[in-house]
Amino acid sequence: MACWSEQARYFEFPSTSLAAGAAAIRERHLARFKDPILFGKLISRTTVGNKVIDREIVARTFPEGPGTIDVVAIYEIGRDKIVNAWFIFGNPEIADVAGV
Repeated sequence: MACWSEQARYFEFPSTSLAAGAAAIRERHLARFKDPILFGKLISRTTVGNKVIDREIVARTFPEGPGTIDVVAIYEIGRDKIVNAWFIFGNPEIADVAGV
């Protein structure tokens, strides 16, 4: 959480609020990190000005079972902290995740 501004906002792209403020983001992360198969593989990173764009493949447990999902994360940086983050989620693929 050291990378997040206290006033950071977290969205499903383009504008669906998922969490506002560091405390809400922390709670969201604590719940997600309880998943024993959670793993993110960084595929690419691009920076443009104060934006960082990551493409990741994330292994996690979905309601239908374990699988992977393609995620694009866009982070807006201000004063060396993340001030806004947008996430674009692909469709979950329920499958064996041992190869991620």
